[in-house]
Amino acid sequence: MQKRKLNHFSLAQICRSGQCFRMDPIGDGRYRVIAGDQYLEISQKGDECIFFCTQEAFESFWKRYFDLGTDYSAFLARIDPEDTYLREAAAFGSGIRILRQDLWEMTVSFLISQRNHIVRIKRCIQNICEAYGKRQVGVGGAMYYAFPRPEDLAGLEEDGLLGCNLGYRSKYVVRAARDVVSGKVDFDKIGRMPYEEARGKLMELYGAGRKVADCICLFALHQLESFPVDTHISQALGRYYPAGFPQNRYKGMQGVLQQYIFYYELEKPCR
Repeated sequence: MQKRKLNHFSLAQICRSGQCFRMDPIGDGRYRVIAGDQYLEISQKGDECIFFCTQEAFESFWKRYFDLGTDYSAFLARIDPEDTYLREAAAFGSGIRILRQDLWEMTVSFLISQRNHIVRIKRCIQNICEAYGKRQVGVGGAMYYAFPRPEDLAGLEEDGLLGCNLGYRSKYVVRAARDVVSGKVDFDKIGRMPYEEARGKLMELYGAGRKVADCICLFALHQLESFPVDTHISQALGRYYPAGFPQNRYKGMQGVLQQYIFYYELEKPCR
């Protein structure tokens, strides 16, 4: 059990921010997180968090996963004081952090995300994990399923994931798995590429457009210059930034601001 006091960190906000799909509340301020084949339970009261894991697991995996080495107050301090909307959005979602997630898991997750909503995406991912992931035992004997590897899915027919409710997205995931296993797509190389090159290479995956590639770059490769534009972001840009979002002003942190805007548009109270 590891206790930490953390600033600009909210489990509730991270869970609902649309960047991870295997994180769920389990009651009394406690959350369950499954990442790849790793399992964690974590609770929060105010700024105090308890990670129910060993110190080794915290230091070697979860500290990096939650991006705890980054000072998010520096991002907040750079926001234009005259940009009322962005300051409100950042204050509303200031507990969000950009998670450092697995490239393969994020590729599958955001291929599934197209023309989909968060609840259904989570259900689809749970289905494929239960059908093709390895069964594991976590803290306190909790049973869970690891995320399936490319090798677990590459041998399926293109419609092999219809039973997991993926619909037409089944072929996107199966083809991606085949491309990774065959070496046509080299994730090790992509992980070392600069943002625009990585995005372009990811867009070569069947079914991956710019928005999907941008999400993978942001949430797996932690390329903070990525600024995914979905319906929520597009609507906000149209209302508040008709001349375009000031990308140059916020170079190197656009993805953090994207998350504040996305979460604000998704969760904001009626105004």
